[in-house]
Amino acid sequence: MTSFHFVGIKGSGMSPLAQILHDMNHEVQGSDIEKRFFTQKPLEERGIEILPFNKENIKPGMTVIAGNAFPDDHEEIQAAQDQGIELIRYHKFLGDFMNKYISVGVSGAHGKTSTTGLLAHVMQGADKTSYLIGDGSGQGYEDSKYFVFEACEYRRHFLSYSPDYMIMTNIDFDHPDYFADIEDVFSAFQDMAKQVNKGIIACGDDEHLQSLVANVPVLFYGFNEENDFQARNVETSPSGTSFDVFVRNEYFASFEIPMYGDHTILNALSVIAICHYEGINTEVVQQQLKTFGGVKRRFTEKHIDGRTLIDDYAHHPTEIRATLDSASKKYPDREIIAIFQPHTFTRTQTFLEEFADCLKAADHVYLCEIFGSARENHGKLSISDLQNKIEGAEILTAEDPSPLGKHENGVFLFMGAGDVQKFQESFEDWIKEQS
Repeated sequence: MTSFHFVGIKGSGMSPLAQILHDMNHEVQGSDIEKRFFTQKPLEERGIEILPFNKENIKPGMTVIAGNAFPDDHEEIQAAQDQGIELIRYHKFLGDFMNKYISVGVSGAHGKTSTTGLLAHVMQGADKTSYLIGDGSGQGYEDSKYFVFEACEYRRHFLSYSPDYMIMTNIDFDHPDYFADIEDVFSAFQDMAKQVNKGIIACGDDEHLQSLVANVPVLFYGFNEENDFQARNVETSPSGTSFDVFVRNEYFASFEIPMYGDHTILNALSVIAICHYEGINTEVVQQQLKTFGGVKRRFTEKHIDGRTLIDDYAHHPTEIRATLDSASKKYPDREIIAIFQPHTFTRTQTFLEEFADCLKAADHVYLCEIFGSARENHGKLSISDLQNKIEGAEILTAEDPSPLGKHENGVFLFMGAGDVQKFQESFEDWIKEQS
């Protein structure tokens, strides 16, 4: 048994890794800033200690895992180095850890978290599966057969990994503070493809992914007929979406998912393809797909007083379109209200026109002040620049959510990667005060 200390334990990858190691009977503790994050709840439920940053936390005999956000001169990292304690960065540790299992990474500009959660849920129906999801969820089994994990392209972090399989959902220009352009993003995925050991499952409807060169088989999935795994005969109902899957143009099986929107079908197709390749029983896959409960902050619904409130991480135009598509398909006869908080000034500036364009699909638009990141907390841009491009859009503050009150039977989409939840919470409080 090893004693682990996590520097930055509330991180979206660090928290689930700490959970996994705890579940595998290791001693785990960590440190972080005081601010509360949704990633700490599962740590607290397991009784994992979360300390304030302090060099005194570092003790002989520990293995220290450091989050990438923290520089080498951070007091705890410095203390580990001064004492000669084993210090390993998160991505390096994860890259070594996954070699003990059949590892499946999930990468892509959009859909990573939802697909990782779905894949873990389905594979668990077949065999013991440990998983690490970017919504802060982790589960570890010492005798796992599979290890499923979310692999982020930001700063090319996923190049620390050489998994057996990699699902690639799409390639899009995101993180303009790091990537130069779409070609730069593609080059990162191309480098990743060369590191996969057994096979790649890629969305063939994505023109960039069609150009991948790999040393292992590449299976394509999507709606187009050229794909190895194709979805046809899509139907929606109050319980979700059903579709037939054709493998190389021959009927394979029918599946049902409790979700809506083309992107959810594509996510499911990637899972079906990897399970088929691994020889997992089709009936198990069918049953598990039906019972997936979703992941945190991905179309997470609440129903209050005739209104539907949905929390979603959508922070890129492609994701906003997908979330609005899901809402309009699930609630075709109701008013769709978008509440959007842009995340980072660089992203807002880069995609200003696209944000305006995709938000117009909602019946009403409310905008929240731009959420800066730790890397950049101010810019020349303001939320008014986006408001001016959307007719009828209103600015919303967390202090006064009452403008939302006029939509009595509405479906409210609270979208963003910052702290848009506080706007939803204040609206929930307002609703309770009125009733």
